Amino acid sequence: MTAEATEIPRDLHLQRAVKGAAQAGITSVGSRNVVWVDIDPSLHRGALSAEASGVIANAAEFALNQRIPLVMQIASSGADILEGIPALHGWGQAARAIAECSGVVPTFTIVNGPAVSGPALLIGLADFVIMTRDSYAFVSGPTMVAEFTGIQISNEDLGGSDAHAKQSGVASVIVDNVDDARTALEHLMSFVPDNVNHVPTLLGTSDPIYRPTPEAGEIIPSVATGSYDVRKVIKALADDEDFLELKERWAANVITGFITIGGEPIGVIANQPMVLAGTLDIPASQKSARFVSFCDAFNIPILTLVDTPGFYPGKDLEWRGMIRHGGQLVFAYARATVPRVCVILRKSYGGAYIVMDSKTMGNDVCMAWPTAEIAVMGAGQASAILQRKASDEEKAAFEADYSERLLNPFVAAERGYVDAVIEPSETRSQVASAFAMLRDKRERLAPRKHDNTPL
Repeated sequence: MTAEATEIPRDLHLQRAVKGAAQAGITSVGSRNVVWVDIDPSLHRGALSAEASGVIANAAEFALNQRIPLVMQIASSGADILEGIPALHGWGQAARAIAECSGVVPTFTIVNGPAVSGPALLIGLADFVIMTRDSYAFVSGPTMVAEFTGIQISNEDLGGSDAHAKQSGVASVIVDNVDDARTALEHLMSFVPDNVNHVPTLLGTSDPIYRPTPEAGEIIPSVATGSYDVRKVIKALADDEDFLELKERWAANVITGFITIGGEPIGVIANQPMVLAGTLDIPASQKSARFVSFCDAFNIPILTLVDTPGFYPGKDLEWRGMIRHGGQLVFAYARATVPRVCVILRKSYGGAYIVMDSKTMGNDVCMAWPTAEIAVMGAGQASAILQRKASDEEKAAFEADYSERLLNPFVAAERGYVDAVIEPSETRSQVASAFAMLRDKRERLAPRKHDNTPL
């Protein structure tokens, strides 16, 4: 009998008699079986002894073998200082076991208290992190920061939920309390299958697949430089306007999250013109690449909505590794084998056009609205380079001609880079049809030990 066919009893304890702050067992989230690990903060402030870390490692191995999701609820002060090296060894075992789950079963972490040192790094291994507002997490705490840098800082400022929502990108979702965390977990899990061998379960909806979406096009400003909230476009396309946004406050110039269309769970990546004009920078590239990689690992189709003038320019950005981190997004899309549909809403310029799941990156279907502008750069940028010595009148004439001849989707469509130019009102039905056609898509992967992601 395969692991998927094994019937697992609910609320089954794992290694219940082992002493320590960690407890593990099989329980249910909604109608789904999960392996649940709970670190009890009332026992030595949740300090992880070798035995407690062994419970975590065993639970992760059980989740991997049974092919069911792993959930960890963490409130821990770190490895047990009094135990010394055995505690560190145990933490290493737990970390390795959780890493083995990556790409095979989805992993979720709820942080409902402190997560310090080793446990903080366990959070970093999870696919999704849900933090309560009063929780905090850091590798090196305020005391170490003060000793090494002389800067006095509080737990909350250093690693509070607000910092991880906005600055580090660790937190996927922020909630008020543990009950809300479990509700958020159930919602999140509804879009995700149990393991790499399954596809997401279709969710019920009464929203017609072929519902017109004229409101999506009405959101786009008439002025090319005008801003708008792309989340309104996403909700217009989604069943019942239900959109679960992830990492909402981090790298807000790109939007990631889950919707369903016709009940089918779909991962969405979209440029956000309201923030940095929708340009791509290092955090946006990291956020998008990680999400694309997750969707690809767990057979979740990907919808990319494009409106970006390119990569954000700047010396500091280049010195911090824009090439390497931009390469992460290129790499994630290039290796993705799930059904992929791209819709170009407005601007799609230069290298950003390529990396936002263009035909070159291997998407299955690429569509564009009539408002789409696909080119190496915008008319103003082209004029600044090619018409440096021209008069204002000559520059204006050049920009008008450039816009008319090149800044439209039909040039790309004639060359096969865009499959269809569609009206905004048709977008939901066209995207739904594309994903329905691609539902049985399969790609044969070349055998290799593993790829080498540009981390």
